[in-house]
Amino acid sequence: MNTVIHGEGLGKRYHRGLQVDDGLRHSLEAFLRSPIASLRRKKEETFWALKDVSLEVKEGEVLGLIGRNGAGKTTLLKILSRITRPTEGWAEIHGRVGSLLEVGTGFHPELTGRENTYLSGAILGMGKAEIARKFDEIVAFAELEKFIDTPVKHYSSGMYVRLAFAVAAHLEPEILLVDEVLAVGDIRFQKKCLGKMGDVARAGRTVVLVSHQLNQIRRLAHRVLWIDAASVRQDGPTHEVVSAYESAMSSAGRTLGRNGDAMPAKARFVSWQIVEPQSSSSHRLESVGPATISFQLEVRSPVAHSHHGIALYDPDQRLVWAFASDDLSFEPGIYELTYRFPFFPLCPRTYNWQLSLWDENGNLDMWEALPELIVAAPNYQHPRDEWNGFLNVPSDFRISSAKG
Repeated sequence: MNTVIHGEGLGKRYHRGLQVDDGLRHSLEAFLRSPIASLRRKKEETFWALKDVSLEVKEGEVLGLIGRNGAGKTTLLKILSRITRPTEGWAEIHGRVGSLLEVGTGFHPELTGRENTYLSGAILGMGKAEIARKFDEIVAFAELEKFIDTPVKHYSSGMYVRLAFAVAAHLEPEILLVDEVLAVGDIRFQKKCLGKMGDVARAGRTVVLVSHQLNQIRRLAHRVLWIDAASVRQDGPTHEVVSAYESAMSSAGRTLGRNGDAMPAKARFVSWQIVEPQSSSSHRLESVGPATISFQLEVRSPVAHSHHGIALYDPDQRLVWAFASDDLSFEPGIYELTYRFPFFPLCPRTYNWQLSLWDENGNLDMWEALPELIVAAPNYQHPRDEWNGFLNVPSDFRISSAKG
């Protein structure tokens, strides 16, 4: 496939907290009063919103951009949309670009919805007849039949976004850049937008999508770019990068994963790993087949007639699986508690283990295992995530003639 978006070393530097320029006289007065403070303030007023970002997007590819607020995702889209010039680096884009970045971008407030629709099409290089063929479909999708001849400055933010999305999705730009549009509006319209985005992706158009709603990224994106602190942290298959991001965000908001900071008196769980199958990480599972998982238990004092429990939870903290063993005894030492699964049919997600050990005197240790389990197996379910179930079970589908 041809490369339609190519960026090398993209960076954008902004000035923070600049005040209105009061003129040369005031600037000289400030410098004469405190030259060192003045120079230091000038130095501290710049920051990098994007730094040394390189990317390639192929024709027909759907690229998801994820990351925390302020990481640089929107800045990257603005550079690709030619709204913002990069401070350093360069980008090439081959094809007609449609952008939906934020409310207020792209439409002239004094023009009506009808006029802005035709103007947007003309900017994309479309003829009037071509826009007219799509016009009724755009208005119906946006649900603005009664307001299409009203100046958009009188629209609510929801009306504005509905029309902006409808125009961007229906006028068929070769490259569509979308920033968090699916987070706007009511649930029904979000689902409608999601379905249309799926249609756009399946039509072979190139899409770059920013969203904090990771399920939407999973549904739509072929590949994901994780931007962290203005730079690319990871670039790869959707399920792999999203799972790593979920794990990092979850770990960042948690403690060591243990009830209390004190050292357990008798025993504690200290680590875990996937023994088989082996992959690039001992905490990532890349298949739904047999798996062997081991948990390490450190016993400091004799433990008799204990109860051991284990549970696995999904990202929404729903219980996936649990098991328990009773009447276990341990002498001081290090033990491997090993579980062999003949089949591990979980959807690509990030999961967390919870392990416990009890004796007759109470809880010896309760551990929410870190790092979390990343399941990066292929998805064997429906291509649309909204139709995916809890289990990721391969199947063999065949069609044959029915015998009379």
